[in-house]
Amino acid sequence: MASASKFNVVEATIDDIHAAYKAGTLTARQLVQSYLDRIAAFDKGGPKINSIISLNPNALEEADRLDAAFKKGGFVGPFHGIPIVMKDQADVDGMPTTMGSVLFEGHVPGRDCTVAARLKQAGAIFLGKSTLGEMGAGDTHGSLFGSTRCVYDLERTAGGSSGGSGAAVSSNFCTVAIGQEGFASIRRPSIWNGVVGMRPTAGLVSRGGVYAGWPSIHGSLGPMCRTVKDAARLLDGMVGYDPMDPVTARGVGHVPESYAGLLDKGALKGARIGILRESMGYHAEPASDDYAQVTEVFDRAVADLAKAGATIVDPIVIPDLKALLATRHGSAEEEEASFEEYVKGSANSPYKTRADVLSSPKFKKVLQGVNLRWTTKHDAVKRRTYLEAREMLMIRMLAVMADHKLDAIVHKAVEHTPTLIKDGVNPPYVDQKGAPHINTFLVFVPSVVVPAGFTRSKLPAGITFLGRPYDDAGMLRLAYAYEQATKHRKVPEAVG
Repeated sequence: MASASKFNVVEATIDDIHAAYKAGTLTARQLVQSYLDRIAAFDKGGPKINSIISLNPNALEEADRLDAAFKKGGFVGPFHGIPIVMKDQADVDGMPTTMGSVLFEGHVPGRDCTVAARLKQAGAIFLGKSTLGEMGAGDTHGSLFGSTRCVYDLERTAGGSSGGSGAAVSSNFCTVAIGQEGFASIRRPSIWNGVVGMRPTAGLVSRGGVYAGWPSIHGSLGPMCRTVKDAARLLDGMVGYDPMDPVTARGVGHVPESYAGLLDKGALKGARIGILRESMGYHAEPASDDYAQVTEVFDRAVADLAKAGATIVDPIVIPDLKALLATRHGSAEEEEASFEEYVKGSANSPYKTRADVLSSPKFKKVLQGVNLRWTTKHDAVKRRTYLEAREMLMIRMLAVMADHKLDAIVHKAVEHTPTLIKDGVNPPYVDQKGAPHINTFLVFVPSVVVPAGFTRSKLPAGITFLGRPYDDAGMLRLAYAYEQATKHRKVPEAVG
């Protein structure tokens, strides 16, 4: 057991922790132990948030090594002694990667994904792996772990598929967390758990060693943090070219010296913000009271943007938005190739192909959402229509931004509040309610979500900053200015 420290980990930022290390009032071992104690008290006990699927058995030893290094020569890197939780879809050496499914129970890949390796080199400690929508599908329910709870209402889902990361960082089980998004898998659970989340432009962050990576281009790892500054700092440590993920060649030349270094509280002054009001959320119900409550929060957020100095263009209209989004269609060949690319890098994969998975007796135990995704037949004509629509929507979005001289588009982060867990695990399987996916349809655009407060029903809601390709720094700047002007982040009472 680590010696006691007066340092309070609740809402502690990277800067807070590093200041305490320098002052000699905190060690990495003490910090790790504090987070482990909170996980035991609130994730496994008490409210049983159920956000952590496995812990790093060597976390305290890694902390000791970093403490020794600090005594000899100071910080080993910009993430020295920062405990991180990783969505259990990306490999971290020494821990299993299960995708939350009985299909991959006991799967130990024996490697670090590219992002984990980079962050470890910079001094990070991977404290544990977080729960997720099984096999990256839907809200955070899985055949291996059950369901993860929303930190603001324990009867509701944490969202998904990166719900474990969202709930863990909101509960102060770690300093920062990493999610993965292919639909709204970072943004929805971030807002439903009251934290900042970001899906970077595709090509900035490698998916090497991540399930659902190359040659697919839709998914991306991204930061999930309690503050925009920590999200920007985490992104600084994640970006970069990686031959294991050729899409990252697109990001070369688009990375600033530091995303965090460009943050500015006054970034909204003079910024032109277009307000996208058209409902585009998955299975959204605009006539419902829940939708109306989210709209009330959104309206207040738009007013706050204006108070912070932004010029508001309200509304903007992207022609045929919903019709174009409705064409989204997968590729069986791409998904098969992506699966094989991931498992061939694992030291211990139980399968070589998707056909192996489908023929496994364990497949009968997976949740309904996984079964549906894996057994859906793809159509080449529909796929081509989707690709054409994707290009058309990109052109139309950029044209709207150019016509109105916009710096960003703002829309609701999610059009509904968190759904009940019981409705997600029983027919008709309510899932991903109200999640917009315009950014992952377009792929090569950044999207940052920030808490915007709570509805009349005391449930969280938020806004999205959506920008031009590779203007990730711009979206973080605007999100930071909004966050600093409003400060809606609130520690959940269940884990306070």
